[in-house]
Amino acid sequence: MTVRVSRTFEFDAPAADVWAFISDAEKRAGAISVVDTYDLHGDGRATWHVALPVPMIRSTISVETEEVERDPPNRVKFVGRSRAFRVTGEHTIEETDGGCRLANEFVVDGRLPGVEAFFERNFDAELDNLEAALRESLGTTA
Repeated sequence: MTVRVSRTFEFDAPAADVWAFISDAEKRAGAISVVDTYDLHGDGRATWHVALPVPMIRSTISVETEEVERDPPNRVKFVGRSRAFRVTGEHTIEETDGGCRLANEFVVDGRLPGVEAFFERNFDAELDNLEAALRESLGTTA
């Protein structure tokens, strides 16, 4: 089973400011609650150390992530691979009158029992975390 979620955020901020956050691998990883720690390797690559509260997983999982597409300042797409799951995230920015719109799409393919169920239950909260971190970096709450 594959879990897919999409959500769009609206900002009264310049697209360049949203791009500065969403294109930064450290800021993206830091906004995800299940990422305990991460190591940045440069060139759009990072290792996320993910702690999932799933019975078959007793320690953190190393997820090797890399940017696979980057079109500044409009779009960034990354892929993360681990023994437990594969995740793809895509962020697209469109300018609007007075600000911009950020479209987010994530797809998770689980490889261990319980992984998809976890993400299915928690994706909305993770997107809330991403939006809150982005709004905080922009200095806005609305």
